[in-house]
Amino acid sequence: MIIFGTKGYLYQLAILTLVCGNCGNPSAHTLKKRVTKFTLFFVPLFPISTKYSTQCTFCGTEHKLTREQADQMQAQAAGGRSGQSYGQPQQPHQH
Repeated sequence: MIIFGTKGYLYQLAILTLVCGNCGNPSAHTLKKRVTKFTLFFVPLFPISTKYSTQCTFCGTEHKLTREQADQMQAQAAGGRSGQSYGQPQQPHQH
């Protein structure tokens, strides 16, 4: 008998101050990374899916990002102004 499946992991990469594309308020947004890993006998072996998103702390709207956008936002947060930065997302993101 072989026991296999998946397990999800959620990582908070940064907290950014952005203008929300949904509610229009400048508020804190959490930059998140969700990784789904294949497990064999409850041991996570390798990632099968990685997704990035930001979530507005004011209205709760979550916007999906590409890996490049997430890397850029994380570098912006690490490199500047006490871990926070202002900026409007370049384009509206799908939910």
